[in-house]
Amino acid sequence: MSDMNIVCLDMEGVLVPEIWIAFAEESGIPELKKTTRDEPDYDKLMKYRLNILKEHGLGLKEVQATIAKIDPMPGAKEFLDELRSLTQVIILSDTFTQFAGPLMKKLGMPTIFCNTLEVADNGEITGFKMRIEKSKLTTVKALQSIGFETIAAGDSFNDLGMIKASKAGFLFKSTDKIKADYPELPAYETYDELLAAIKKSL
Repeated sequence: MSDMNIVCLDMEGVLVPEIWIAFAEESGIPELKKTTRDEPDYDKLMKYRLNILKEHGLGLKEVQATIAKIDPMPGAKEFLDELRSLTQVIILSDTFTQFAGPLMKKLGMPTIFCNTLEVADNGEITGFKMRIEKSKLTTVKALQSIGFETIAAGDSFNDLGMIKASKAGFLFKSTDKIKADYPELPAYETYDELLAAIKKSL
């Protein structure tokens, strides 16, 4: 077992429910159900979401109120605890620090690399700042450049780069379409299966 491994996990859809889907249900705005599973272009997706929030006069505190009610998926914390007892884990997410904080507390404060929202004094979300372009793939390549081997798992289009670039990569709770389009990627539905696959790769 090499100690130079880092496991890189997506957050939404893998460890916690999709924040925007939860918010769409809470606010009664079905257009907000669109996620990276539907729209591969994240920049386009976020601009679309911010426009809808603006139209409805909704801001950061409304989204945060929904996030406060979201719990990790059943078994996610136990999975993460066991994984972190074996190796280093970083959550790579396209979400934002203003959203992720409360969820990280519920998951035992794992390390997360994500982006930040630009928020006006009145709470309106005016924009967003991506940490770096193609953040998941770029981060995995950066980790590899300093001597780590990466193992990655995620569920959406924006996870495919890091999954394919890693020593071992897995789809987890992904869509039928993504699984059909990438039959070479092992796909799992339960934490036990994913944990077993990661352990084999360590």
